[in-house]
Amino acid sequence: MTAREAINQAQARLDAAGVPDAVLACEWLLSDILHIPRLQLKANLGTYLSPEALEMFNSQAARLMAREPLQYIQGKASFMGHEFIVRPPVLIPRADTETLCEQALRHVKPGFRVLDLCCGSGCLGIAVKLSYPACDVWASDVSPEAVALTRENAQRLGAEIQAVRGDLFEPLSGLMFDLVLCNPPYIKTDDLPHLQPEVLKEPALALDGGPDGLHFYRRVLREIGAFLVPGGSLLFEVGDGQMEDVAALLTGVFLPPAKINDLTGRPRVLETRRLPGVH
Repeated sequence: MTAREAINQAQARLDAAGVPDAVLACEWLLSDILHIPRLQLKANLGTYLSPEALEMFNSQAARLMAREPLQYIQGKASFMGHEFIVRPPVLIPRADTETLCEQALRHVKPGFRVLDLCCGSGCLGIAVKLSYPACDVWASDVSPEAVALTRENAQRLGAEIQAVRGDLFEPLSGLMFDLVLCNPPYIKTDDLPHLQPEVLKEPALALDGGPDGLHFYRRVLREIGAFLVPGGSLLFEVGDGQMEDVAALLTGVFLPPAKINDLTGRPRVLETRRLPGVH
């Protein structure tokens, strides 16, 4: 069977199951199995597949049909030009979050102490460290699986960061940071059952932001005073429609926020600074 025939057959099954972007997902699966770039695969769809390659492709396509995320199947995700290991039960890095990372990199200076709060796979903190090796980067998450994966990704990518487990700032007592970036859980609890089936395969711990989606923003803002230096920067990723609600939570110790759109034009990153000289 040719690559084109295998993809066409799988596409019919995936379309029937409601899997989004079925052809693209199949191309990513097959290019990975054949160890060739996706564009090279598209230029050679008449290539005949070995029985082993076809069996592996059909097995992985069946996992797609069961609405397992492509990144979990492949065990990897791209973020800021780096390949990160991903696996359940840790949130998959998303392109939207690159806006948060890019904005953070505008503020980082050598010698800064940077915190990736709610670090998940560690993609934010590791990307910052790889761009600014002279920074002191910390990562924190309540999930032991997330902390373990962050350490694994850091070692694999050659980023020397400190990854610690605890509830928000709990394991960071006595430390002060020049920059804190945070992609917290922000989905409203009642909205969770209505998410795409693939997203529901990801950990609720990393998605559930409480009844109004703002629970963790409130907690971070309530606790951050002991950890952010005067004049230090705080950057949040926010969900669709949440920007003004999160901005309204800022107290008088913070400057009025900047609001940055992602590549789709949606407000995605809230950026503020702690007022210098305010304790």
